[in-house]
Amino acid sequence: MATDSAAHIVVSFPDELSAWGRDQLFASRFVNYLRRVHTTVAVGDEWDEFLDVGCCGDSLTLTLRVETVEPEGATKLTGDTAIEYVERDGTVHGGWCVQSADGPAATTGKQR
Repeated sequence: MATDSAAHIVVSFPDELSAWGRDQLFASRFVNYLRRVHTTVAVGDEWDEFLDVGCCGDSLTLTLRVETVEPEGATKLTGDTAIEYVERDGTVHGGWCVQSADGPAATTGKQR
């Protein structure tokens, strides 16, 4: 039986994202936010998103790109859709030291 709801999507992010930015990206609140604001999904979709930088910067914007959607042909992003992240070559825009090795300590990802 065909379904129009995506069970799983893979979203890529720029590999220049700092460990602090990765903490924000991987936080459950941000994953839930993506499920709420993006109701449709297709391979190749690009989402310009703002990550919370707290008090240590001004803004941190990056482009997320949908790489795969399962099952193939599904078009709806729901609260049950699993979101997996992968790196791709790319840059982030804005911010302050939050994007660099001088940024705050983080618990996930790699520090640059």
